[in-house]
Amino acid sequence: MPTQCTGRGQGAGRIEGRRVVADFNGGQISSDAGALLLREADRTLRLTERVANCFQDGRDPELIEHTVRTLVMQRIVAIALGYEDLNDHDQLRHDPVLATLAGKLSARRKGCEPLAGKSTLNRLEHAPDTREGSRYHKIAHDPAAFESLFVKCFIEAHDRAPDQIILDLDATDDPLHGQQEGRFFHGYYGGYCYLPLYIFCGRHLIAAKLRRANTDASAGSIEELERIVTQIRRHWPEVRIVLRADSGFARDALMSWCEAQHIDFVFGLAKNNRLKTEIDAQMSQAQAECTHTGKPARRFRDFTYRTLNSWSRTRRVVGKAEQLPGKANPRFIVTSLDTQRWPARALYEQLYCARGEMENRIKECQLHLFADRTSTATMRANQLRLWFASFAYVMLEALRRIGLAGTELADATCQSLRLKLLKVGALVKISVRRIHIRMTSSHPFQAAWRLAQARLAPG
Repeated sequence: MPTQCTGRGQGAGRIEGRRVVADFNGGQISSDAGALLLREADRTLRLTERVANCFQDGRDPELIEHTVRTLVMQRIVAIALGYEDLNDHDQLRHDPVLATLAGKLSARRKGCEPLAGKSTLNRLEHAPDTREGSRYHKIAHDPAAFESLFVKCFIEAHDRAPDQIILDLDATDDPLHGQQEGRFFHGYYGGYCYLPLYIFCGRHLIAAKLRRANTDASAGSIEELERIVTQIRRHWPEVRIVLRADSGFARDALMSWCEAQHIDFVFGLAKNNRLKTEIDAQMSQAQAECTHTGKPARRFRDFTYRTLNSWSRTRRVVGKAEQLPGKANPRFIVTSLDTQRWPARALYEQLYCARGEMENRIKECQLHLFADRTSTATMRANQLRLWFASFAYVMLEALRRIGLAGTELADATCQSLRLKLLKVGALVKISVRRIHIRMTSSHPFQAAWRLAQARLAPG
């Protein structure tokens, strides 16, 4: 006779004479109760509402169970909470905290859950461009609206127009492991990938553009910048704009565009024999000092330079002549900034080298928020995935910037915010009068959580 299951939890030994029993019969419990902070951040930015407005919903209103705004909220908040896969939503759709965030505790139709499962969200991700249209895809999206929204959120984050902003540009690899549309082998990264373009201003994400990998790092940057700069100058006509990027963007077309638009730039410049000859004397001095002290030594030289064929004009170049123990390390940058305001050393060490912080922001997007989870078949759907991950970053950055300013978590990464503030266990009790979310009493970051909630809550 087969053994009958009693439904009891499995034992886990004894502690002080008591038997330890574990089961999954706790009822309405969530491990993500801290996500209530994301609800406040979302209300502050009106983010999911505005992202939802970038879609056009052609479904019959009488038959809609899950609105576009609910779908958008699910996708963005789930990414922020660490759920990268659509399959996760077949369980997350039962989560009472996410249902609270969606403002929907019960379904309209019998047999449905308050939130959507993987199939419905998958149809959202495959929404076609509104210009294409489709009788089989009732939800469409407007790419230009998505791109504009990132800049709007950036502008709204400032109480007044800044005197100067620095826009950081960078291209990075997004490895592919399937037969996705637009996949190409990239020799530098040694694999098949996409080559997305990111544009940040400090911690503010302004653009995330998915691109094929068979292109130059700077490809499409002028078009992106024209759109962004036009939108920024419409609100801040007097703001001074500086572009900063590595040598992949030191292209004559981009530099000429900056000069025509009265935009300053500082770009890395790939070294060659002509450039290295320009700093021979400085390299000799640095080598002598390094040999004498046994420590790295560096010198700088300011000079004008023009390529043999590719540049349309002569430009200012700063050369760093650096000698490390056992290794020469010359580097160069090209800039439109003048020597009086930015001497060579300060230009390189204080302004240009600070661009490395952008790489940390890209790591947050790709490693913590799964911006590289571009595993669907089409580039259109993968671009939507990239935007959803990017909006999750915008939401968490608002939490960090508004809710946690001046606290120990003011500089925390997205991963740390998730683990310390969002992943909080709670018992959820829903009655006629209220939704009571009772978070664990032993949570170590209660003070920071309460402060963030108070700062983000509407006045």
